[in-house]
Amino acid sequence: MRPYDVILKKRNGMELSKEEIKFMVTGFVKGDVPDYQMAAFLMAVYFRHMNDVERYNLTEIMAHSGDTIDLSPIPGIKVDKHSTGGVGDKTTLVLAPMVSACGLPVAKMSGRGLGHTGGTIDKLEAIPGFRTSLSEEEFMKNVKEHGIAVVGQTANLAPADKKIYALRDVTATIDEISLIASSIMSKKLAAGADGIVLDVKVGSGAFMKNIASATDLARAMVDIGKRHGRETVALLTNMDRPLGNTVGNALEVKEAIETLKGNGPWDLEELCVELGAQMLRIGKIAQTLEEARKMLRDSIKSGKALNKFKELVEIQGGDPRVVDDTSLLGVSSKTYELKSPKDGYVYSMNAEEVGISSMMLGAGRTKKEDKIDLSVGIELMKKTGDEVKAGETLCVLYYNDDKRLQESIDTLLNAYDIKEVKPKEEKLVHGVVQ
Repeated sequence: MRPYDVILKKRNGMELSKEEIKFMVTGFVKGDVPDYQMAAFLMAVYFRHMNDVERYNLTEIMAHSGDTIDLSPIPGIKVDKHSTGGVGDKTTLVLAPMVSACGLPVAKMSGRGLGHTGGTIDKLEAIPGFRTSLSEEEFMKNVKEHGIAVVGQTANLAPADKKIYALRDVTATIDEISLIASSIMSKKLAAGADGIVLDVKVGSGAFMKNIASATDLARAMVDIGKRHGRETVALLTNMDRPLGNTVGNALEVKEAIETLKGNGPWDLEELCVELGAQMLRIGKIAQTLEEARKMLRDSIKSGKALNKFKELVEIQGGDPRVVDDTSLLGVSSKTYELKSPKDGYVYSMNAEEVGISSMMLGAGRTKKEDKIDLSVGIELMKKTGDEVKAGETLCVLYYNDDKRLQESIDTLLNAYDIKEVKPKEEKLVHGVVQ
C-alpha cells in the first residue's frame, strides 16, 4: 500500500477501507507518511468528504493511537460533556459541580483555549494553587471519593489527533465536518465515558456560523458516538452573543462562582441546567428531563453545587477561600469603560469580535505556546436586546497593557450594532440531535 494510492482513491471520491485510513494515520504518526502527503490526503477529504463508516473508522483509529482511560472502577454511569467552543463559555465550571452534587460522578478532561475561544483549564488556573495536572491514580481517587475531578488532557491521549490537527491548522483543512467530528469524538472515546453530551455552538462566535452546518456536525458526532456504543446527544446552542456577562479567565471563574451562588446571568445558568439535565438522564440519576432540571436548580438553591465547587478546588490544591472572596482571583485593577455612542437597543453583537477583543487584551492565545494573562478580559454591561442611552457603559475592559487596550477598543466597537428598534428575542437552545 502506498500513500499515493490512498490519496488518489479519496481524491476520486471513493470510500476508503479501515485498513487504508489506518495506514495513513498510523504512518503519519510514526513519520513514515510525510507531511506533504498527509496534507494532500486531508485536502482530498476536505473536498470529497467521508461517509459515516469512514468517520467511524477514522475516529476509532485516532482514539486508540495512544493512551485510553478506563473509568470502569468508578461506580455508576460516567457521562462526559464537550463544547465545540465559544466566547464566555464557562459551563464546565458551573455544570460539573451541579451534576456531581446531584450524584453523577464527573471525570472531566478539558482543554486550553486557542484563538478567541477560552479553555476550561486556563480558567481553572486563575484559582491560586489549582492543579490541572493529576496522575491517573489521583484523578480516579478524586472521582471515587469526591465525585468530581477536572484536569487537562494527558499528553498521550489521542496523539494522532494532535498531530493531524496541527497540520490541518496550517493547510486550511480545519472546517470539514468529518475531520472536526472525528477529532472531537476521538478524544471523548479515549477519555472513557459511557455517555456523551455535546454542546454544539452556532452563531457569530462559534465555529459553525449557521444552524444547518451545526446540525450536520451534531449528527456526525452523535452517529460516531452511537456506533461506538455510547449514548450521545447534542444540543445546538446560541453563540451569536457571548455566554454570560464576562469574557476572560479570572473574570469567568468569578462569574461561575456567582452563578453557583444563584446570582449569575440567566443564560449561563439555563444552559447548564439544559446540558446537565441530559447528563443526569443518560446517567440514570433522573428518569425525565423535567425531574433532572429540578434537581439541578435545587443544587444551586441548597448550596450543594457551590460546596461541591469548593471541594473541587480544595482537592486539586487550590485556595478554597476564592469561593467567599473572589478578589483572590487577581482580576486586573486597571479598567476602561466603553460608552455607547447613541441611544437605542443593542440589536446584535458579534460574539467573535468580543472574543478577539479579549484575546487582544491578553486573555487568549493565537499559538498554543503563547502565555496568557489570566487577569484581563471584558465584562459586558449590555447585551443583545438591552436598551442603552448615549454615554452609558456598554462594557468594561480589564487590562494591563495600554497598547493592547487601544487595539481591543477598536475591535470591540465594531462588535456592537445599536439600532432604534428592539430585536426579536433569541433562543438559547436551537434544537436537540439524538
